[in-house]
Amino acid sequence: MRSVLLLIAVAVCSQCSVAAVVRSGSSDGFGERRDTETAISLLENELMASSPSELTMVPLTLIQGADAKGAVCLDGTLPGYHLDRGFGSGANSWLIQLEGGGWCNNRRTCVYRKTSRRGSSNFMEKALAFTGILSNKSQENPDFYNWNRIKLRYCDGASFAGDSQDESSQIFYRGQRIWHAAMEEFLSLGMQQADQALLSGCSAGGLASILHCDEFRELLPSSTKVKCLSDAGMFLDAVDVSGGRSLRNMFQGVVTVQNLQKDLSSSCTNHLDPTSCFFPQNLISDIKTPMFLLNTAYDSWQIQESLAPRTADPGGIWKACKSDHSQCNSSQIQFFQEFGNQMVNALDSFSTSDQNGIFINSCFAHCQSERQDTWFAQDSPQIDGKRVAESVGDWYFDRAQDVKVIDCPYPCDTTCHNLIFE
Repeated sequence: MRSVLLLIAVAVCSQCSVAAVVRSGSSDGFGERRDTETAISLLENELMASSPSELTMVPLTLIQGADAKGAVCLDGTLPGYHLDRGFGSGANSWLIQLEGGGWCNNRRTCVYRKTSRRGSSNFMEKALAFTGILSNKSQENPDFYNWNRIKLRYCDGASFAGDSQDESSQIFYRGQRIWHAAMEEFLSLGMQQADQALLSGCSAGGLASILHCDEFRELLPSSTKVKCLSDAGMFLDAVDVSGGRSLRNMFQGVVTVQNLQKDLSSSCTNHLDPTSCFFPQNLISDIKTPMFLLNTAYDSWQIQESLAPRTADPGGIWKACKSDHSQCNSSQIQFFQEFGNQMVNALDSFSTSDQNGIFINSCFAHCQSERQDTWFAQDSPQIDGKRVAESVGDWYFDRAQDVKVIDCPYPCDTTCHNLIFE
């Protein structure tokens, strides 16, 4: 049975937060992970729906002929994307946003995804609203509004990285082929002549941006300015509340089921196991292309699914806290502080490069580049007076030197738009 979800978006503080109140129920045994990802998507949809008359709806385009190259979604359907053409001074600049949406790590979860927009273009929305970094309005997206903006849909379950299939269940793990087919399509549409390009992504798409950043650079002429942005893609190999490693166990399933070993960075797999090489902390220092890491220190998805999933907290001791940080006791907050410290420490080597950028704010949220309220709005989250969009723009266009900002620990930041689940 599918989960039943109800979402209400309310402002809990005029300055500091937006809350998503989610009630869910599931009887299929793996609903929690799906509920969390869905809850975040629902929040984004609710926020975007607040001003429907102002939104730009961009139609879905399927990549014709991709199936001949084996580049298909989990169910064998064609992959797709949404393109809003650039104009004026941005007509020759390209922004590719890789969609997120978790992963599938075994046959059961991958079979489920075949019946959803995360695994089949048959279930994808025929048009999507472009907000945040994808907006075509200068007042909402001051630096990239007139670029060619593309959202590449995510339907492979492995951050655009797998290449295998399950004959018995007719599941196609073809993320790497989808990546190649999509890039060929975009190059043919004019990206080959780009003056500037930015590969971006949120969540699982943020991880994909890290995995494919140097590949993206190699696709384009040396004269093209190329950089990459990973939003909420810094998934850590962290210890959960039971002392185990829930996310490592999940990633091990993804790597094994989807046969990722051969497509992971050889500079990593030469000295670490394949699962470790799916974790960004073991990849970011070897990326040659300029990269910007945008993350909350207390990432909502990782709190729900890596630090305190049901499997690590069968008694539900962490249920209230992980859903609403205001319900946490001092020891639970300290656990989150240690997680935040681990994230900052994982950036040590990465941060030494002048070409890289960092924005780590002390919020309980997930994905800030696609949501208008967190990307660029009057009350958007800030560090040192700079909103996310301003920091990313300063870094991309070299308007400032050393754009690396890391927030003071919770609860010092009153500009957060925190997510709350029930």
